[in-house]
Amino acid sequence: MHATSHHLSNHPSHRPRAASTAVAIAVVALAAVASPGVSRAGAQAPARGEALLLIRGSDTISVERLRRTRERLESELLLKGANMRIHIRVDTDAEGRATHLSNAARLATADVNSPPMQQGEVRFTGDSVIADLTGGGRTVTQRFATKPGAIPYLNPSFAMVELIVQRARAMGGDSVEVPVWNLQGGTTAMTRVARRGRDTVVVSLGGLPVYLAVDATGSITGGSIPAQGVTIARTRAAGAAMAMEKRDYSAPPGAPYTAEDVTVPTPQGHTLAGTLTIPTARNGKVAAVVTITGSGPEDRDEAIGIVKGYRPFRQVADTLGRNGIAVLRLDDRGYGASTGSHAAATSADFADDIRSALAYLRSRPEIDGTRLALVGHSEGGLIAPMVALTDKSLRGIVLMAGPSQTGRTILRYQFGNSIKRDTSYKGARRDSALQKVDAMVDSLAGTSPWLKFFVEHDPLATARKVQVPTLILQGETDQQVTAEQAAALEQAIRSGGNRRVTRQMFAQANHLFVQDPDGNPEKYASLPQAQVRSDVLAALVTWLRDVLR
Repeated sequence: MHATSHHLSNHPSHRPRAASTAVAIAVVALAAVASPGVSRAGAQAPARGEALLLIRGSDTISVERLRRTRERLESELLLKGANMRIHIRVDTDAEGRATHLSNAARLATADVNSPPMQQGEVRFTGDSVIADLTGGGRTVTQRFATKPGAIPYLNPSFAMVELIVQRARAMGGDSVEVPVWNLQGGTTAMTRVARRGRDTVVVSLGGLPVYLAVDATGSITGGSIPAQGVTIARTRAAGAAMAMEKRDYSAPPGAPYTAEDVTVPTPQGHTLAGTLTIPTARNGKVAAVVTITGSGPEDRDEAIGIVKGYRPFRQVADTLGRNGIAVLRLDDRGYGASTGSHAAATSADFADDIRSALAYLRSRPEIDGTRLALVGHSEGGLIAPMVALTDKSLRGIVLMAGPSQTGRTILRYQFGNSIKRDTSYKGARRDSALQKVDAMVDSLAGTSPWLKFFVEHDPLATARKVQVPTLILQGETDQQVTAEQAAALEQAIRSGGNRRVTRQMFAQANHLFVQDPDGNPEKYASLPQAQVRSDVLAALVTWLRDVLR
């Protein structure tokens, strides 16, 4: 449910897993991992060629090494903050139209020859896209409607944007619309490519103008996304930039708690990797919290890579650890060091994983198994109540931007809101796009088990049965899970007879609980700072210390 995030985003996550066609670097989330991906592209990076870099300030957001021939694009896309490496291959015909795509997604720190987390094959046949998706030992075939001659796009691959520009050149004209099929959602949108002089084009991706310098062949030599403060650069020396260090989950120096890498077994046979932080100064057993991530594959910190420094669950663990509360945070099933299939799982399956995490904590001698709570963000705020229905011994649950609406309603709002913000949609074109939103949601609902469950699940029906103490935290500028949903959750829980409900709203806080007067997910990357606000953390720790006494 983040951006990007990772989460119930236009993207992000977010994603939810189906991202918009916007170039919004902030909302790449990890939807790419759940997209069609792989193996014909193989695990090896392009042996030669150049690289396209996305840079904001002094930070490199992504590095994409590519090699282009007349009939093929090979690309290795490194998303630094998201710790993901994606190998892409696109075959094209003589007119630059895509005929076949394959991609493979791995952790950036994984061995290049290790099995991909997600993989697949995509075939373009007239007005259809046929995708064979493989993940967790399971292959699913999906069919999507598109337009003839569509070019695939995976945010933020500018090697694929280069294909769009070259297709526009082949079509001819100073301003043309190219059909673009978005891997993060399976939808097709018309993308305008307008020539501005001999060596400049403007590409409108999701309403954001992208200014590109191009050479005589249509190859991108540089550019910018002014709305996001992003610069695009081309280089011949990107070898060192393709390297990634492993993410550090250890305790900071001098912290009054330890951080232990742990493995949680599950009845389903997969294992969950995580970090357990335990206060060092304790008199007997300590209370503990399990964190629950938002939608899309996420690591234990719930990091959204292109939002630099955003690691909310690391902040939560640090804050609670300094206040005498242990925290178990986990890589999602099928992601990071956890095994299993993320692509085949639903929110109900992830709830089972959290039940396994609680069972693990109750097996630890340092933990008081009678004083446990859950902290769920976004989709995690949907999952926590599901777990509370079957674990009546929980001391409490915290819902951070948890949804009260069905996924169908949320997606309808998000797609509609994205269209309304997109200045390229005007008049009849805008009205027509808005009228197609319901059909788009219906189409998405059939693309994965997770989306089918999400679209149909009613969080209020679950909320009415919750009988454990509940804290609802909500940012007032949230444009992913809108602010009024917090009040609806509170009312539903109280209607079931539970009076132990607290709701706190935070002015100028977005879906990430970051300071943000606007809340637009497409602008997350340009926010001046990306830390969970201190008043949100203070509210969290005050409430948890009370219910976990």
